[in-house]
Amino acid sequence: MANISDLIEHHLKQILHTEGAVEIQRSDLADKFSCVPSQINYVISTRFTLEKGYYVESKRGGGGYIRIQRVDLPLLEAVQRHIHQTFGGQIDQTAAEGLIYQLEEAEFVTGREANLLRAAMSRDVLVLQLPLRDEIRAKVLRGMLIALLAK
Repeated sequence: MANISDLIEHHLKQILHTEGAVEIQRSDLADKFSCVPSQINYVISTRFTLEKGYYVESKRGGGGYIRIQRVDLPLLEAVQRHIHQTFGGQIDQTAAEGLIYQLEEAEFVTGREANLLRAAMSRDVLVLQLPLRDEIRAKVLRGMLIALLAK
């Protein structure tokens, strides 16, 4: 027998399959499945993530809702190609920060990972003369991104 989380997930996926998006209120769904609203939050936060191809928008309050949409994310290979096209053997700090910003916005890296990447790319950390600094920055950034995006 399926547990309540599986039932909620299945129900939401059925709606998404037929309508492409679902907009619900936590309390209504909790009543339907005779569970607490936090159970709905758990299902949505663990089974409808961006990494799994879902965009979730939430508004809290009396008239609050949860909107879930299926999204087509770019393939990891496309992101890796973009990284290789963005910089070859060297990259300056501004370009590196721009790339990190894009990856964070697309949620390929977390805010914490982005902060670590930015710190490692800083000219205050890479205290070397140009063009060596930009060459080292490119190698470090490429290595870190390959490790992060392979997760």
